[in-house]
Amino acid sequence: MFLTDRRTGVPGSVVVPTIEGQRPLLVELQALTNPMNSAVPARRSAQGVDQGRLSMLIAVLERRARVSLAGHEVYASVVGGVKLTEPGADLGLCLALVSAVSNIPLPADLVVMGEVGLAGEVRQVGHLSRRLNEAARLGFTQAIVPASAPDKAEGITLRRASTINEALALAGFTTNG
Repeated sequence: MFLTDRRTGVPGSVVVPTIEGQRPLLVELQALTNPMNSAVPARRSAQGVDQGRLSMLIAVLERRARVSLAGHEVYASVVGGVKLTEPGADLGLCLALVSAVSNIPLPADLVVMGEVGLAGEVRQVGHLSRRLNEAARLGFTQAIVPASAPDKAEGITLRRASTINEALALAGFTTNG
């Protein structure tokens, strides 16, 4: 339901498998960045994701991956009015932000999940197998997951990352971090 009107090939968009109660649910995360040409501090706006978490992830991207967002307004939204409170969406939000600022779309058949720590490490999320099974059932064929993810998943290719820089490289982005 939450992916029905999804447009593929749009920079700043990514699908994140999350857990709602005991049920896996795939949601679209969107990010938009806009360059600023003034001395006024850049605006940060979040709908469906925690504002503090967004700020923390921007800081991790700036410091650990050398992705410059300081001179940009940043908007992040979860499509469909869903509120994501779990840290398993961190990696997806990071990739959506980099996709938006670089104006390069992520692959349409990709899902992303993982918690991102302050050191830029990608951490495991709960119920990963159930999330992957639901993604495969809905036609997704590849996933960027924490390096500690289970060995295999039926019908989906796993790309493992232990750091934010590795995840960005797996998604096709180059960083200076």
